[in-house]
Amino acid sequence: MKDILLVDGYNIIGAWPSLQALKESDLSLARDKLVDLMAEYAAYTGEEVKVVFDAHMVSGVGKAYHQHRVDVIYTRKKETADERIEKLVHDLKRIDRRIHVATSDFAEQSLIFGSGALRKSARELFIDTELATKGIDKIVQKTRNRQKSTKLQLTDEIAETFERWRRGNK
Repeated sequence: MKDILLVDGYNIIGAWPSLQALKESDLSLARDKLVDLMAEYAAYTGEEVKVVFDAHMVSGVGKAYHQHRVDVIYTRKKETADERIEKLVHDLKRIDRRIHVATSDFAEQSLIFGSGALRKSARELFIDTELATKGIDKIVQKTRNRQKSTKLQLTDEIAETFERWRRGNK
């Protein structure tokens, strides 16, 4: 069974300097950037990722959708992200699955820890996403190097020699 990561969206946006700066000019873009980063993280780690946003900051109250491997959830009216995360921990908890909750809200960390989930601070998640990005970059570079090594330029004479050898002619 896959591990699950529940992310308190606005808490993480407020805690990561690059997303915080983006939020000041375009909240929607900051949300999209977080979801993109979480999609890369999910692809790299294999974890199931759900990002929860408070509905009071957006239209589309109570909606959920799947974007790039990530479940994006907007709470209902008068429901906080913390409340939805607590409900998700309760609903998803199984003996063969670990649930991590990413938030720097200390009260929320204590509550979810008591519910059986593992806490992950915004800083820890930032470090984990940086490591995932570096891991993805290494995989991409290896793939590029492998592709380059298979595209050797041969002279016509060498290509003819190989073709003769392939057909069994010397």
